[in-house]
Amino acid sequence: MRVLLRVAYDGTEYSGWQIQSNARTIEGVLKDVLKDLLGEDVEIAGASRTDAGVHSLGNICVFDTESRIPAEKFRDALNVRLPEDIRVVESRAVEDGFHPRYVKTTKTYEYRIWNDSVLLPTVRLYMHHIYGELDVEAMNRAAEYLVGEHDFAAFCSAGAQVTSTVRRIVEASVFRSESDPRVVVIRVSSEGFLYNMVRIIAGTLIEVGMGRRSVDSMKDTIESCDRQMAGPTAPAKGLTHIKSV
Repeated sequence: MRVLLRVAYDGTEYSGWQIQSNARTIEGVLKDVLKDLLGEDVEIAGASRTDAGVHSLGNICVFDTESRIPAEKFRDALNVRLPEDIRVVESRAVEDGFHPRYVKTTKTYEYRIWNDSVLLPTVRLYMHHIYGELDVEAMNRAAEYLVGEHDFAAFCSAGAQVTSTVRRIVEASVFRSESDPRVVVIRVSSEGFLYNMVRIIAGTLIEVGMGRRSVDSMKDTIESCDRQMAGPTAPAKGLTHIKSV
């Protein structure tokens, strides 16, 4: 039986999703807990390999098991064993051939900025602090240049093992939260992202918001395909994987 899990986590204390031999990761913890529950080693395949410190509201992964536990029961069985910063929000059976990385899905990430003179303790782990007022309208206009299919080499960190840096962004927007205008949200949706792509986009848009680069410079940055033309990589703690659909 192949089981799909939708997993939410606070990535603060983890070295990303993907299992590593010398670091604590989300996949590694899930694998250990599944072994404790099932008495068998399982291989986990995830849809998004989030980086160290990045959060998720529902990353999708699958594993195969010979267990007779009903697929929908895995959610509760795992949650009583998992640490408090990892939670399975859904579990269900899927077809044996289903693989989360090979199905066509749109992934949505949000980068959150606390835009106020004082950083509140309750948001310090989940938002990047910018104390000077950001020009959110300018950031949103710059983000519009990202929509569509482009070569995003300028927004990819060195060392990425990809055959192509062309990606298609279906949504890119910047707005202040209606519930709290101190929160600025950068939302980006795509069928696939490059290494650190959203964080570099965020770093570049922040520079637009601070008046350090123009709105139209985003177009020039994309066309340059030069990482040195884009802004810095924004800190991981502000990034959350929202959904994959």
